[in-house]
Amino acid sequence: MNVITPLDARSHPFLTGKPKRLFIDGKWVEAASGKTFRTCNPATGEVLAEVAEGDAEDIDRAVAAARRAFEGPWSRWKPAERQRLLLKLADLVEAHIEELSALDTLDMGAPISRTRGNRQRVLGMLRYYAGQAVSIHGETIPNSLPGEIHSFTLKEPVGVVGAIIPWNGPLGASIWKIGPALATGCTVVLKPAEEAPLTPLRLAELCQEAGVPEGVVNVVPGYGETAGAALAGHRDVDKVAFTGSHVTGQKIVQASAGNLKRVSLELGGKSPDIVFADADMDWAVPGAAMAVFSNSGQICSAGTRMFVERRIYEEFTARVAAFSKTLRVGDGIDPEVQIGPLVSAEQLDRVTGYLAIGRQEGARPLSGGERLTEGALAKGYFVPPTVFADVTDGMRIAQEEIFGPVISAIPFDSVEEVIARGNRTSFGLGSGVWTRDVTKAHQVAKGLRAGSVWVNCYQAMDPAVPFGGYKMSGYGRESGLQHVEEYLNVKAVWIRTA
Repeated sequence: MNVITPLDARSHPFLTGKPKRLFIDGKWVEAASGKTFRTCNPATGEVLAEVAEGDAEDIDRAVAAARRAFEGPWSRWKPAERQRLLLKLADLVEAHIEELSALDTLDMGAPISRTRGNRQRVLGMLRYYAGQAVSIHGETIPNSLPGEIHSFTLKEPVGVVGAIIPWNGPLGASIWKIGPALATGCTVVLKPAEEAPLTPLRLAELCQEAGVPEGVVNVVPGYGETAGAALAGHRDVDKVAFTGSHVTGQKIVQASAGNLKRVSLELGGKSPDIVFADADMDWAVPGAAMAVFSNSGQICSAGTRMFVERRIYEEFTARVAAFSKTLRVGDGIDPEVQIGPLVSAEQLDRVTGYLAIGRQEGARPLSGGERLTEGALAKGYFVPPTVFADVTDGMRIAQEEIFGPVISAIPFDSVEEVIARGNRTSFGLGSGVWTRDVTKAHQVAKGLRAGSVWVNCYQAMDPAVPFGGYKMSGYGRESGLQHVEEYLNVKAVWIRTA
């Protein structure tokens, strides 16, 4: 494992000047309470900025602004006008992509190589939603009633959307919520995670520059138990789009009952990644490793349960462990770094707690297994890529979402067995299969109960392809036509003509 020295990041232009304020009704305003909170660089512990701390009163203001905008001039914008707006926003994001990538890295720790690498997906999402803005339509439906009765459907925007996003990909997560709202004619109140609010606030500036009307996009940073809870339960919010933990997702479903608002949930996972003996090792070793180690394991669909066919188990796990030791760990702002810090002290405690649990349960660490504290890394929240061997299905590290760079390697013997064991979890978000046998690939892909199955690859994403989960991984889809439908109501119209 190679360690990279952190670079100084205090000169970033967005981090200089006054505390960051809330964006409500097209204006930058202080929190009603006057409170602020600090957001820090998890690689160094350095304070990046003071941010206004929104709470229920600020959510009320933002929702009221979103309602006025939804029922006002925004409702009269034509599809082509919304398309042009999204394309202009995409051009602005592209022009500032280096700055936005750096903000993501500074605020939550992902390597700059990763945040820069998301450029195509981020821009692709905005331009995909721009295309969808002019493709929304209902249907003419023949009916069997007597007489001359014409029946058809209209697709109409849901209304005010409360969007709550996590910290593990602030730019992409923000666009995943704002993009379909603008495409369909909805308005949105975005509540970014308190650990990483800077990129969503900078994106709000670009929305303003692009010409997004007042109140159509509002951004209210704050804590989940205050701002997030107020948004989830607000009676004038028509839909909540949430990405985060299943525990919080359950609370959002409960809070939605007050006005039976629409809810879409993209939650956690404990995804199986299945490696057969006939797999191409040169693909499968780095592929299965980075299915977990990317973003320091802070990805909901990470393939953290690595099932390996028994006859190659020892060789394959040893190669994955050896690969993990070649990855460069350090401050993500350095372009040579491949593994950055965890996002916070709380997340560090969670992950190191699971490292201890794994050893206590009898798992054998082949690499990593302890917090990194040497040199400059002592100031940050660094855990090295970790591979646990001798893991059994019942261990906590094989059942509970760790959200860190930790692989649980588990042997298996047959196709039928590994499908059953792969499904033996309360989650169902992602999954992977590594094999040269196309019949086997189809058999496993059909058998796994997960929203995505990647064969001989992992975490492939495209704006046109839906993403979402089964079981406790949530419901609803993001990306693809299905995502746009999440923001639309269907109205049936009947007209007697004779």
